[in-house]
Amino acid sequence: MASYKIEWRKSTRKDLRRIAPSDVKRIISAVEALIIDPFPHGCTKLSGSERAYRIRIGDYRVIYEVIDDVLVIEVIKVGHRRDIYK
Repeated sequence: MASYKIEWRKSTRKDLRRIAPSDVKRIISAVEALIIDPFPHGCTKLSGSERAYRIRIGDYRVIYEVIDDVLVIEVIKVGHRRDIYK
């Protein structure tokens, strides 16, 4: 099985600056694990989108799209669970 490539949006990198450094490490390691398995146990497909999924990392959520044609995972948004869906 080929591995995927992670692409971070510029806005997502900005989102990470607002999060505590200890949580950022956990988030980045969880996103890097998506390279091997883009659909880990506990990921949820978001309704209203064909390719968008969500993973939970404590109180934080990572929304990402899996583009199978080119083996890319694009991280769309990272944030606290109370703010992520607004």
